[in-house]
Amino acid sequence: MLPFILKRLGLALLVALTVSFISFSLLFLSGDPAAALAGETASGEDVEAIRRLYGFDRPMLVQYGEWLFSAVQGDFGESYYFKLPVASLIAERLQVTMLLGVCGILFALLTAVPLGVAAAIRPNSLIDRVALFLSVAGQAMPSFWFGLILIVVFAIQLGWLPPSGAATWRHFIMPTIVLGYYAMPAIMRLTRAGMLDVLNSDFIRTARAKGAGEGRVLFKHALRNAIIPVVSLAAVQMGFMLGGSIVVESVFALHGAGFLAWESIARNDLPTVQALILVFSMFYIVFTFLADVLNAWLDPRMRSS
Repeated sequence: MLPFILKRLGLALLVALTVSFISFSLLFLSGDPAAALAGETASGEDVEAIRRLYGFDRPMLVQYGEWLFSAVQGDFGESYYFKLPVASLIAERLQVTMLLGVCGILFALLTAVPLGVAAAIRPNSLIDRVALFLSVAGQAMPSFWFGLILIVVFAIQLGWLPPSGAATWRHFIMPTIVLGYYAMPAIMRLTRAGMLDVLNSDFIRTARAKGAGEGRVLFKHALRNAIIPVVSLAAVQMGFMLGGSIVVESVFALHGAGFLAWESIARNDLPTVQALILVFSMFYIVFTFLADVLNAWLDPRMRSS
């Protein structure tokens, strides 16, 4: 198990280094950052002054090396717009996004996995059709529209939940449902397909022939094998929820890291944009690494391969 973990860890570090260089380079390939900071009405002398002030006149590899060295130490510079350290700014906003992402993926897993298992046990039944309907509706329904519908029904008409903000746990109920519902269809379909495939396997028939109870067959033998691709998908979905929650945060006025990314892009706040791209990418890499380790524990064949 240890050689597998070390191999995956080395691959994760290599991917992280590549992503950091690409994310740093894209901001310069999109245009002249000095001209963007100076504004459309700035003169050539003003642009050159800003280029020298922020070090944009140096080679890009030198800038990248200095930025990466500081980023490893937790120093992402100072925000051009907020005039605050980028690290503290992201840490403050990331709490909301992390809480929303964890709640969203838990809601998706606790809803989609049981529905997928139930649909696989009874194919073409009512529960299977309900799962199919929820899957299709989740893919077809835009998250911002779903969020607005929940606000109209549960906040305005019924008055059960607050429409926006992040003051109490009740403020996170509707955003959690919206964010989690977006991930439900893929998890549900993958769980159903995996269970159908495993339930028709020889080792399941052997377990039943030996007199194993149906619950033991379903959860110890079938679900353990069918859940392996779901773990990988959940890791990807969790990374997406953290990096792509900007729509949900905007609809429900949750000023998290996703909303901060939109603010920074709109205001040409390059240090904050660079740091956010790196942080969100690291989440993807870490979750994928943890999913690989968990899958290797669930399926020993992955360690030898």
